[in-house]
Amino acid sequence: MHVLGINALFHDPAAALITDGRTVAAAEEERFSRRKHGKRPVPFSAWELPEQAARWCLEQAGLAPSDLDAVAYSYDPSLARPAERMGLHDPWDHLRQEYARAAPDFLAEALPGLDPAKVRFVPHHVAHAASAGPVSPYPDCAVLVLDGRGECGSHLAGRYTNGELTVLATQELPDSLGLFYEDLTQHLGFLRSSDEFKVMALASYGTPRFAARLREYVHADDTGGFRARPVPWADLVPPRPPGGAWSRDHADLAASAQLCLEEAMLGLARWLRERTGEDALTMAGGVALNCVANTRLWRESGFRNVWVQPAAGDAGTALGAAAHVAGQKDTLEPMPTAALGRGWNDAELRAWLERAAVPYEEPADIAETAAEALAADGIVAWFQGRGEYGPRALGHRSLLAHPGKAGNLERLNAVKGREEFRPVAPMVLAERAAEIFDGPLPSPHMLFVHEVAADWKARIPAVVHVDGTARIQTVDRAQEPLVARVIEGFERRTGLPVVVNTSLNTAGRPMVDDPRDALECFGSAPVDLLVLGPFAIRRGKAFA
Repeated sequence: MHVLGINALFHDPAAALITDGRTVAAAEEERFSRRKHGKRPVPFSAWELPEQAARWCLEQAGLAPSDLDAVAYSYDPSLARPAERMGLHDPWDHLRQEYARAAPDFLAEALPGLDPAKVRFVPHHVAHAASAGPVSPYPDCAVLVLDGRGECGSHLAGRYTNGELTVLATQELPDSLGLFYEDLTQHLGFLRSSDEFKVMALASYGTPRFAARLREYVHADDTGGFRARPVPWADLVPPRPPGGAWSRDHADLAASAQLCLEEAMLGLARWLRERTGEDALTMAGGVALNCVANTRLWRESGFRNVWVQPAAGDAGTALGAAAHVAGQKDTLEPMPTAALGRGWNDAELRAWLERAAVPYEEPADIAETAAEALAADGIVAWFQGRGEYGPRALGHRSLLAHPGKAGNLERLNAVKGREEFRPVAPMVLAERAAEIFDGPLPSPHMLFVHEVAADWKARIPAVVHVDGTARIQTVDRAQEPLVARVIEGFERRTGLPVVVNTSLNTAGRPMVDDPRDALECFGSAPVDLLVLGPFAIRRGKAFA
């Protein structure tokens, strides 16, 4: 059975393909179009489909649109209500519903040969849930979904047993933890529905002195739901103009909102643990990308295991919608990896380099070449294998650097054009992580924060955030042998079993995806070495 999943209505349009219960491919449209998040989440863009991602998924499997058994669309317009009846101010929201109802015909036009009758609408939060529970390592589990909005809600709590979802609680709009955080993001001068992770980073620089006021607007209740109503932010702190300097007041407001979010999420998770008795909690929805809150849930909710969908935002609903439909006939396999996007073989990469007419080398051991450059304090652009599904670079489309040089945080933020308060992440071999980091292990998808051991903070200062934590990625040598050898080669030269990892892109642009993107990024940013498969391109030679 072939099921293509589609996310399109709000933001982060994406496509995913499940064949006979196995995830074959998943990709976000932004990686093809080079538009960050694919599009803005406004009603006038709701008709746009992830056409390039969908076509690629089919090509990857050697399928034509007519071969599909179903197309699962991660929104059900029959469940929606007018915005004003949901307490939302969105006078053009009716356009979303019109476009959603027309999605079968839009998809049939975008994918010639597709029968529009094969399009199935999947409720948005059910799609989020199915992107977590049934494809996680825990087939029987609790599932928690939190985001900005779906058809008429912002939350789902339930459990999966033998692949079947039982919904235990939902939260109707206008209460929304996602919209609460989006509103703050905009008030702090960042781009809403895009830059919420910047608010999380800024929060570490403040103290939660506004928390008591915010709790009047945001808190969990005792029925598995919560209250999250619009906050008069300007009564607390004046807005920060986009691009303006941030103040201690702004950081304190971010810290206060972050604390209230964590408290509400913890209340929901504890209620769900008590109701289900499950040991494993799986999570999805954009709010589940808040790695600080995720770690607090791991520590305090009572669940033994917490698993977060790597593409927890709306992009992940493409996979979830496909999983929900496919799971009705096939047994679903766990998500094998986040590396579900495009890839190129060595001959294809060589052809790209020849076409670009750049001088390149083919070293005997590319891992050792990269390790040597890192040990010499070079910045390495690392392009290997298939691209990642979701917002985190996990060793396939990464910028690597030396963690022992404190200045490398500022250096990387300058290379990428990012705010100075943004942290970068450490990669560490899974078997070495417990020596250095305290938190949920393994952590292969960079979705939790860990306390850095006291005797390591001074040794790897570039990856230690202002609050003494790091958002780590553990590397399993069986799954990522090449990355593991880079880390081992770097440790032999420096004594440090950690390498800096941040996404291979510059500010405001999607993560690099194809070889052309990698070469363009290398040409425009002060990167010392580009590793493209087995090939190495050195800045000194390429721009001599």
